[in-house]
Amino acid sequence: MPAIDEAKFQAFIGKMLGDLGGATSVPTVRIGLRLGLFEALAEAPATAAELAARAGGLHERYVREWALAQTASGYIDFDPATQRFSVSPEQAMVFVNQDSPVYLAGAFELVAAMIEAEAKVEECFRHGTGVRWGDHAGCLFCATGQFFRPGYVNNIVQAWIPALDGVEARLRGGGAKVADVGCGVGFSTLLMAQAYPESQFTGYDFHAPSIEEARRHAAAHGLSDRVRFEVAAAKEIAESGFDLVTMYDCLHDMGDPRGCAAHMRGILAPGGTWMIVEPIAGDRPEQNFNPVGRLYYNASTMICVPTSLDQEVGEGLGAQAGEARLSEIVREAGFDRVRRATEGPFNMVLEAV
Repeated sequence: MPAIDEAKFQAFIGKMLGDLGGATSVPTVRIGLRLGLFEALAEAPATAAELAARAGGLHERYVREWALAQTASGYIDFDPATQRFSVSPEQAMVFVNQDSPVYLAGAFELVAAMIEAEAKVEECFRHGTGVRWGDHAGCLFCATGQFFRPGYVNNIVQAWIPALDGVEARLRGGGAKVADVGCGVGFSTLLMAQAYPESQFTGYDFHAPSIEEARRHAAAHGLSDRVRFEVAAAKEIAESGFDLVTMYDCLHDMGDPRGCAAHMRGILAPGGTWMIVEPIAGDRPEQNFNPVGRLYYNASTMICVPTSLDQEVGEGLGAQAGEARLSEIVREAGFDRVRRATEGPFNMVLEAV
């Protein structure tokens, strides 16, 4: 073997210990979120016994070990003098405030679903097959909705739609007709409907359980009278004349993104706009070797590519397809213009007309 660079070796071991520590935190964080421990601790600093009581009479010994684990991870704080644990405002943004742009409860659920589906995806490596959306593991579609919700709550109305040419004015004034394609459990559709009550919204998804959940969300928010949710694959949407078609984080998951793009062109009204929200990515792999790209490449390996390869064509774009490749697909479908309207740390927004 070549000689080992001791400094590089020690740095790599340190990295691996950090990564493994993060991986082992997934189940304990999920338990803490489900049992309300982070939320209870955010009320005020507490000893393990106080926290156990505050969270509904949990067992103190388990709560103490859980709290020590979270402290070792840097997820909560500990004062040795008082033996009390606490949640800082910064930590609360991740674990307590559900409308925070970096609330990450859904991310931990998504990781757990990826691990659960490991054996199924491994078989795909051997045979080149895919895994049907919704068959990966547990409630993957619920975890996906939970993961994307904070980004949608903080960006759709505030930044993404206003970045489109003339679209927001039409939504507010003229009563536009909107299709939210690949709507999942409906968070994106309902957020738009709440912000633009004069317009009509229909959410489409090929996964029936997601649509059932979306309809429940619509009823809970009192929006069932003006928001519809329909089961339909993107290329099978029969209705047309839409002023705006939106796709949030789903074009790269489709088996036939080119056929889908052509169909979107067909269901738009003259002068209509297609808004495509996709994971942020550079056009070359080496541009994505960063913390965000690392998350997306791993999720893409376990979820996005298997989902695409299960469908017709099975192009397998992956979550890090990049703007150039996505824009080429859009232009090929007959759109005259495609541009990056805006971007954030996790997403880019393409506008096609």
